[in-house]
Amino acid sequence: MKILGIDPGMAIVGYSILDFDGKNIKLEHSGSIQTQKGTRESSRLLEIFNDMNTIVEKYKPDVCAIEKLFFFRNYTTVMPVAHARGVILTVLEKYNVPIFEYTPIEVKQILTGYGRASKKEVEQMVKISLGGIDLPKLDDTVDSIAIGICYTRNHLINN
Repeated sequence: MKILGIDPGMAIVGYSILDFDGKNIKLEHSGSIQTQKGTRESSRLLEIFNDMNTIVEKYKPDVCAIEKLFFFRNYTTVMPVAHARGVILTVLEKYNVPIFEYTPIEVKQILTGYGRASKKEVEQMVKISLGGIDLPKLDDTVDSIAIGICYTRNHLINN
């Protein structure tokens, strides 16, 4: 099973492609879509839309695990992130990719057993889950891997 993990954002969309055989998880590819600050929001959304189309067409994921917005302290950032997330969901729907959504607390709870775990603790569990490989440097990309792994753990629990 091929899982597309996504950490949505306007400036950076972290994504990863995980291969899951029901037992083992392998990181097939990871990266980010980075849009230019100061560019019109509509142009940035179009860039995300086009890049997501390319990713879905190239990797043909079976499912997508994406971070769900549930609470934001900064209202000026929540709207652009919500818009970017909407564009991503539109692409996934276009290609009929089933979508599974997880809040940051759910990801932390499922990966570490503690919903308030630190970024470092989540990163450690991601590294362990992937057999100790070196992780990407960008937090957003690592977060996308964590979200994808969250799907595999949740899938095992519910099946």
